[in-house]
Amino acid sequence: MKYDQAVYLVAGGDQRQVHLADLLAVRHTVYAIGFSDDIVFSERVGRLRSPEELPQPADIIVLPVPALASTRTVNTPLYSHALLLERVLECAAEGGLVLGGKTDAVLEKKCSRYGLRCIDYMEREELAVLNAVPTAEGTVQIAMQELPTVLFGQKCLITGFGRIAKVLTHHLLALGMDVTVAARKYSDLAWITVYGAKKELTSRMGEQIDKYDLIINTVPAKLFDHRILSRVHKGCLMIDLASKPGGIDFDAARELGVNTIWALSLPGKVAPISAGQIICDTIHNILTEMEG
Repeated sequence: MKYDQAVYLVAGGDQRQVHLADLLAVRHTVYAIGFSDDIVFSERVGRLRSPEELPQPADIIVLPVPALASTRTVNTPLYSHALLLERVLECAAEGGLVLGGKTDAVLEKKCSRYGLRCIDYMEREELAVLNAVPTAEGTVQIAMQELPTVLFGQKCLITGFGRIAKVLTHHLLALGMDVTVAARKYSDLAWITVYGAKKELTSRMGEQIDKYDLIINTVPAKLFDHRILSRVHKGCLMIDLASKPGGIDFDAARELGVNTIWALSLPGKVAPISAGQIICDTIHNILTEMEG
């Protein structure tokens, strides 16, 4: 089919998806479900209270980040009722497309049962790179709000050197922080040096963990256990950006009195308009590739 004539159903999500629906509606027929009445869309978006109100099958169903709240329900943080996944998938046209963020085997299996193709837009490199910017800026905002000092001159440890850590390193160095980045790969350690930061092997970061005023984790593995956390100084702020299960033992952190913040889904919280635009552009890229 020609996707420029597609009917979209945006189901659930945060303010990113609200703005996404508005952007898609400039060029397409768009309906939205899984949002409370006080959420404001443009007049171009058709608001649905139930799947049965959809006037025509949806060629493309867009699910949020993450796509599901449970094995049976769509993630709907802006809606007080459960939105059943099965009922949403029943809205799809024959051979339709389901796009979602952080999809899983449960969603993919159910899409297959309905004869639908499922694509995880969060796995797209262009989205991951651009999404690192609002994540990094949101992290800087949290640090400025939570630390009782200016960032300039303070000592910061970043664990991992993926996309988000690269942008963070650039931002924090520009703000005058004393930045050390811990990584496992020697190639990453070389790039850390090129960026102008100090480098440390992840396996050795605990040796001087007590010197940092700010610790930012980007690695989705438990790097900060009770032993490491017991050496973090009491005035330190720890921000975990890693997806579940995170990189910090939060129970141990509470026991030890370490100030920790698990900052998930920052793009949707601090920059929903920019994040919605990034998802919209990525969806158009996916459809352009599919049309060949």
